[in-house]
Amino acid sequence: MKTMKWLLKREMWENKGMLLWTPVVVAVLVAVLAITSIMMGKNSSFAHAQQAYNIGTITIEGQARQAMVDAIANGYILASLPLLVMLGLLVFFYCLGALHDERRDRSLLFWKSLPVSDFATVASKAILALVVAPLLTIAVAIGLAVTVLLTGCIVLLAHGTNLVGDLLANPGLYLAPLRLIGLLPVYILWALPTVGWLLMVSSMARSKVFLWAVGTPVMSSLLLLWASRMLNLGFDPSWLINNITQRILLGVVPGSWMAFENASVREHVGSIQMPPLDAAFYGSWHTLTGPSVWLGVLGGLAMLAIAVRMRQQREEV
Repeated sequence: MKTMKWLLKREMWENKGMLLWTPVVVAVLVAVLAITSIMMGKNSSFAHAQQAYNIGTITIEGQARQAMVDAIANGYILASLPLLVMLGLLVFFYCLGALHDERRDRSLLFWKSLPVSDFATVASKAILALVVAPLLTIAVAIGLAVTVLLTGCIVLLAHGTNLVGDLLANPGLYLAPLRLIGLLPVYILWALPTVGWLLMVSSMARSKVFLWAVGTPVMSSLLLLWASRMLNLGFDPSWLINNITQRILLGVVPGSWMAFENASVREHVGSIQMPPLDAAFYGSWHTLTGPSVWLGVLGGLAMLAIAVRMRQQREEV
């Protein structure tokens, strides 16, 4: 356990700029844009029951006030969406260079001289990509959402509407970040095939890691598509493209599981009346009932095992 702790610290020291400061900088930029928009009154109207209420001229009360409180309490976390989208890019490019960079800069010889197994090293990189990086991004995302929420409350207060007490009494205010954290296990399982694929390619490729990681599945899919249409081989490659190519390339994008299991999730959740964000949370967990996610987990673990084996055999490039 202590060895894994230090391996994770080593990875953070080497990739702090990418995994920590990049989300912080992006969050600051998004916060500045959102706060500027709020202060300039771009979001100064609220529509309910086909009537518009201008928060600059009246105090919102009654049904419109309760509707606004519910909408803000349940939806303020959406301000963090840019960070969640960026998480997929951070994890993707971190995994691409995780095992290749140490061979390129010849630090592999130093790390192999230490009493640390290749399994532990690869596992630490996978844990950082699947657990640590998402947790850091989620923490920054929650901070961003709360900052935007506080700014909106201050602007409303300046226009005569105090929603602080109502928001603090609304359970959605506290459930929104908990839902975000609660989706981490779903993200881990759906991102595992992509992380396994990228680490495997990173351990094998001598150069042009991005081209090998992206070009191989894309070109294979295009060749299969061409062969099925031009040579009349009698098979439909769309299943392979949707369930193999897209899974190993897009699995690290948060929420991508909704696209892979969209039909079954829509059928199951559609019969249940619940708010959109609650439905998204419930539907995300429901995707784990399908076999595709677990087949992907097995494939991801197999590719991680190959990455461990390749690290044992590969030298610096």
